[in-house]
Amino acid sequence: MATEGEYESVLCVKPDVNVYRIPPRASNRGYRAADWKLDTPDWTGRMRVTARGKVAYIKLEDKISGELFAQAPVEEYPGISVEAVSDSSRYFVIRIQDDNGRSAFIGVGFGDRGDSFDFNVALQDHFKWVKQDNEIAKQSQAPDTAPKLDLGFKEGQTITLNIGQTRKKEKPRSQGQGGFGLLPPPPGGKIAPPPSSNHNMESFTGGASTACLLELDSSNSNSVVQSNPSADLWGDFSTPASSQPAAQQSSSTSWVQF
Repeated sequence: MATEGEYESVLCVKPDVNVYRIPPRASNRGYRAADWKLDTPDWTGRMRVTARGKVAYIKLEDKISGELFAQAPVEEYPGISVEAVSDSSRYFVIRIQDDNGRSAFIGVGFGDRGDSFDFNVALQDHFKWVKQDNEIAKQSQAPDTAPKLDLGFKEGQTITLNIGQTRKKEKPRSQGQGGFGLLPPPPGGKIAPPPSSNHNMESFTGGASTACLLELDSSNSNSVVQSNPSADLWGDFSTPASSQPAAQQSSSTSWVQF
């Protein structure tokens, strides 16, 4: 039963419910709503389903004043306190009880199947919660008999950890034009100056043979210009050698001999 100091919660409220006086049960086949006088209910009012602790209460109250007509405490569902009839889903038999402990069975019915469904689900949800709460209480009180997992080190037991050093990633060397990488600096820390890029000077100051050719060419050119400035340096190869002047023949002959 409910204890003092527990708050009361409302599970379901239905504004229209009919109450019937029912005949005693003749056999164990269950109650049938067809045996009641469904057209003339004995009382009409409001139903309010509440819960205090683990006990639910079905309260039949006046629609206007809210005065309590009858109350049915429910300690388990389904059970003897609330029983559905065998021929309809809208009618139930409940056991009402007064403050003196006297009890009686009456029939209640809803005009809509949706109302009877809500009434049924409200009781099922409450006692489902009661069942779960009882299981949790039993588990907390029962001693833990399951073997515990021992993860501690035994006497003399050691463990070895191999922590590998991560290698540093080598940065790729930047390559310039031509696909050659930059050379590292010398060990002394000093950077040598870049090589001279006077390639043209080296080509002109090559060997002694090249200098001799240039000097010979310049001397022959001067001699030809002094003898005949208008003549070609290489001579006129189209004319025979006999028709050329003596100065040109000598210069051409000397060039060929060289």
